[in-house]
Amino acid sequence: MKVIASSLRKGNIVDLEGKLYVVLSAENIHPGKGTPVTQIDMRRISDGVKVSQRYKTTEQVERAYVEDREYQYLYQDGDGFHFMNMETYDQVTVSPDVIGDQAAYLQPEMKVKLSVHEGVVVAIELPQRATLEVVETEPTVKGQTASSSYKPALLSNGVRTMVPPHITVGTRIVVMTGDGSYVERAKD
Repeated sequence: MKVIASSLRKGNIVDLEGKLYVVLSAENIHPGKGTPVTQIDMRRISDGVKVSQRYKTTEQVERAYVEDREYQYLYQDGDGFHFMNMETYDQVTVSPDVIGDQAAYLQPEMKVKLSVHEGVVVAIELPQRATLEVVETEPTVKGQTASSSYKPALLSNGVRTMVPPHITVGTRIVVMTGDGSYVERAKD
């Protein structure tokens, strides 16, 4: 299926010269003079090589047919990450290369979207937010205003993030899975 380059988004799968690539980032650039272009950073699915391409925004790109299905995360072992299809109860194993940095946010029973191309999982989409516990942070300094200053914290999944001064060790917080940034205190 052909689409214009400017419509590509992160997570889309494109077919270039018979090889599949997952889009890591897509940016539309409109210079003062000249033709607007779309800068696309991609990772080749077969071997993990990263590639950067530039297209005119109206240029056609072949988008691979992938099926997005909801799966539930089960566990991780030496073979990779194991997921279960919620409708058929079929299990699928995904290699660590496909999961990448997002592995830190996977929690048992978490629902994720897996992109499947010809029976092979090529990409994963996590929920936008995850609830994690703060395991280490600095004590609050008296007189510190809550609005402007954040302090470093270590989360239960090993990711470091910045949190407001009122957050203490043991507090459960909601973070964005895209960049690990603090959203709010968990309501549970």
